[in-house]
Amino acid sequence: MKNLDDIKMHQRKLNRRYKELIEQAYNFRQTDSALSDISEFKAIKLLDELNRLKYLARECSHLSL
Repeated sequence: MKNLDDIKMHQRKLNRRYKELIEQAYNFRQTDSALSDISEFKAIKLLDELNRLKYLARECSHLSL
């Protein structure tokens, strides 16, 4: 069960960072498009990692049943 808790905690941390990057990308949209694109790219990479963690958490929960 500890592994599932660790995964969920890591997901919450990444989700907060993802939201920060999306907000940053939005804020830079009008002033600096390059920084906006960089922030959006980093957010997309985080979203990919969040999706992998979601799958892993689902697998761990099935194993604990």
